[in-house]
Amino acid sequence: MRIQLNGEPYELPEGDSLADLLARLDLTGKRVAVELNLDIVPRSEHASTLLREGDRIEIVHAIGGG
Repeated sequence: MRIQLNGEPYELPEGDSLADLLARLDLTGKRVAVELNLDIVPRSEHASTLLREGDRIEIVHAIGGG
């Protein structure tokens, strides 16, 4: 299926969850914020959130500073 990932087309298998996508991107366990179709998805819901054709996902890395 095709989704939009940070504004770019991205292909992934049918039935993948948000957690599966993060694993593909080597972001599991990293400090990221994930937005799915303009809604923030809490980390506790990543595994249960299934992706669908045409979904728009934005992933933002948390960067510390001081």
